Amino acid sequence: MREETNRNHVTALFAGVLLAVAFALAQGPATAQKKNAPVPASELPIHLIKMPPGFEISIYADSVPGARSMALGEDGALFVGTRKKSLYAVVDTNNDHKADKTYIIADDLAMPNGVAFRDGKLYVMEARRLIRYDGIEARLDHPPAPVVLSEAFPEQKPHAWKYLAFGPDGKIYFNIGSPGDTVNMEAEDERFATISRINADGSDPETYVRGVRQSVGIAWHPETKELWFTDNGRDNMGDDRPPCELNKADRAGLHFGHPFCLGGELLDPVHGQGRGCDEFVAPVQKLDPHVTPLGLKFYTGNMFPKVYKNQIFIAEHGSAKRGIPSGYRVSIVRFDENNTPHYEAFADGWAQRLKTWGRPVDVLVMPDGALLVSDDKNGVIYRIAYKGRP
Repeated sequence: MREETNRNHVTALFAGVLLAVAFALAQGPATAQKKNAPVPASELPIHLIKMPPGFEISIYADSVPGARSMALGEDGALFVGTRKKSLYAVVDTNNDHKADKTYIIADDLAMPNGVAFRDGKLYVMEARRLIRYDGIEARLDHPPAPVVLSEAFPEQKPHAWKYLAFGPDGKIYFNIGSPGDTVNMEAEDERFATISRINADGSDPETYVRGVRQSVGIAWHPETKELWFTDNGRDNMGDDRPPCELNKADRAGLHFGHPFCLGGELLDPVHGQGRGCDEFVAPVQKLDPHVTPLGLKFYTGNMFPKVYKNQIFIAEHGSAKRGIPSGYRVSIVRFDENNTPHYEAFADGWAQRLKTWGRPVDVLVMPDGALLVSDDKNGVIYRIAYKGRP
C-alpha cells in the first residue's frame, strides 16, 4: 500500500513538472531561458502578438543587435542606430519583404541612437556629436569616414542618447534629455530637458521647446506640419503615476512642464512647490504610466485601411521599474471627427503576464505601406502588414 502511495506521489510530481515546463514554453522563450539571454529570431514567439483582424507580423531583419531608431535611404537601405557603439544597414535585395544583407557601417561610435537620411546622406546623432556619411548607399560594404558636423552637445547620463529627425524647415531636430529622473538643470544648462534644432551643416543650434524630460520620438503631422513627440514620465512615484505623454508643439518657445508639472496634472513633490500645472502645455494624450513611449510615426501609407490614415503609431518600450509590466507594445492614438484622441493598443504581446520577451523602440512606414518595428532586446525588426480585405 505504501509503495503504491509513493508511486502515485512520484507520478503526480512528474506530471506537475511537465505542466510547469509546458506553461513556460507557452509563454515564449523569455520564460524558459535565462533573463536577457539571446533568442534566435526563428524562435521568437511572434504568434503571441495580438493585432486587429487582417494584420500579420513577420521578421523583416535579424542580426541587428540593439536595434533602435530607423531611417530609410533613397535606394532602399534601412539604417539602424543603437544605444551602444554600432550602426547598421540592412537591405532586402530580392524584394521579398525580408532583409537578406546586414552591413556594419561603424562599430566605434558613442550611442549612435539617432539616424536620419536626406539627399543621399546619412546623419547620425551620437551622445555628443552630430556626424554625416556621404554617398553611403553606394558604399555599404566600405563606408566612408564620417564628417563631423558638431561636437557641442551635453551627454550626461542617464538620458544621453538622442533621437534625430528632419523638420519641414530643413533643420535637424533632436532631444537633449534631463540628466536625472527629475533633475532641474535649467539653471545650470538650459539645453537640458529640451527638443532642439540645428542647421543641416551643424551651424546655429537653438532650443525649440523646453520642459521635456526625455523624448526619443519626434514626428510632424503630414498636413498641418506641427511637431509631435513622446515624453517619458519620471520614476519613483509608484506604479500608477505619473502618466507618460504625447505632446504637440505648433510653435517654438513652449514649455511642457518638466520637472515642475508631470503629465499635465501632477506637481512634482520636489520641484513643483509654488508652481501650477496651468503654467505649462498639457499633453494632447496622457499615455499609460511607465510604458516608456519612444518612436512615433503618422501613418502615411496606403496598405492599411483608411481609418489608419494620418493616425499616430507609438512604440512603447516597456516599464523598467513597475511591479506588473506595462507597455511592451505598439499603441495607436486615433483622432475622431471631433479631433478627440483615442489611445489603445495596436500590436500587443511582447509582455506575457509577468514575463517580457521583446521591447519595441521605433516605428517606420515603408513605401509599400507596411509598418516596421525595431526591437532592441532581440536585435530584430518586425514587419506588420495588412492582409485583410481593403
